[in-house]
Amino acid sequence: MANSKIAEFADMLYSAEAGRTAIRALTDTDPSFTVADAYAVQMHNVKRWTGAGRAISGKKIGLTSKGMQDQLGVDEPDYGHLFGDMDCSGDGRVQTGKLLQPKIEAEIAFILKGDLSGGSVTAEDVLDATEYVVAAFEVVDSRIKDWKLRLPDTVADNASSGRYVLGSKRVPPRSADLSAITMEILKNGDLAGEGVSSAVLGNPSYSVAWLSNKLWEYGVTLKKGEVVLSGALSAAPAASAGDVFEARFSVLGDVTAEFV
Repeated sequence: MANSKIAEFADMLYSAEAGRTAIRALTDTDPSFTVADAYAVQMHNVKRWTGAGRAISGKKIGLTSKGMQDQLGVDEPDYGHLFGDMDCSGDGRVQTGKLLQPKIEAEIAFILKGDLSGGSVTAEDVLDATEYVVAAFEVVDSRIKDWKLRLPDTVADNASSGRYVLGSKRVPPRSADLSAITMEILKNGDLAGEGVSSAVLGNPSYSVAWLSNKLWEYGVTLKKGEVVLSGALSAAPAASAGDVFEARFSVLGDVTAEFV
């Protein structure tokens, strides 16, 4: 895709987020729009955001479950960038007025103590480079109207990133079986979903290894101090102002998000 078209699509998504007005799927606008084009669109806006002073705080991984991959007709996850101003961990309060159509996912977050790079990173390398893991919520949001999208649409839209909330209990990565952590998510006190960490590519550490190796194709390194949201353990309930969500994890404890 021509650079001018990449810039045009990036502008459309940038304006949609700034003005909180969803747009039609980019793949409907141009059926030839590819995943490679979409990552170019994502990076166009990432460069714009960092140029305006936003600091990258980590990465998020999406489409880690086979069900979601089958739904979009793909055989690998996708990724997006996290920024410091997305972090709602302090009080767990998420301002809905700045989002369009949020949903919430319970995940395991990896906090890195070392860089991951080179293109041949393994799950063991991930554990070696992780300072601790925590329970987390990712608030996903789409600038594509009614979430009617295909893979290139979500990739271009920074993998539908919105906000995130980290739990307070820090667990050394080798102190638990990361493939067997169970989770239940409650919405306003009622069970809204449940899952197990093996839903994330069999083990969330595999998901982080995949991300590191994928990023290396573009010369990008996962860096010390970054947060990596490794993928959802269950389907994502919709969220509105007034909703309170709690995710209860075995081993990792709880995390709470309040939409205001």
